[in-house]
Amino acid sequence: MSEYKTRLSEEMKRCMKAGEKARLLVVRSLQAAIKQQEIDNQITLDDSQVLAVLDKALKQRRDSLQQYTDAGRQDLAEQEAFEITVIQDFMPQPLSETEIAQMVADAVSQTEAKTMQDMGKVMALLKPAMQGRADMAVVSQKIKASLS
Repeated sequence: MSEYKTRLSEEMKRCMKAGEKARLLVVRSLQAAIKQQEIDNQITLDDSQVLAVLDKALKQRRDSLQQYTDAGRQDLAEQEAFEITVIQDFMPQPLSETEIAQMVADAVSQTEAKTMQDMGKVMALLKPAMQGRADMAVVSQKIKASLS
């Protein structure tokens, strides 16, 4: 079993014993999203695939948080913020700005990218290494800046 699925399962048991219903609800929704991917694709997800599911859930929560904040729905925004903190507990340590910049520079030189048309090559190289550790929109901006 993947490390992330094991951690989620252990956290679910801990939340049930401690009576943390709100956190338990988030953990169960993450497990359901993982299980849904496994059923849809008829495979057992490995760590990188589980991380991609968690990353997607985190991105959805951030988008919802922004929309609720813009709409003045503070009660729903607080719930999304709580869910973000729970999901982040399962994510790997985020990369710093300098680490991201260094990895982008290395990838650009490694792929010998010169123009914006080469951006896909650079992203393809960086995405597996940065999955769940950096916001890919920020990485994309840094790649564009280095290629222009």
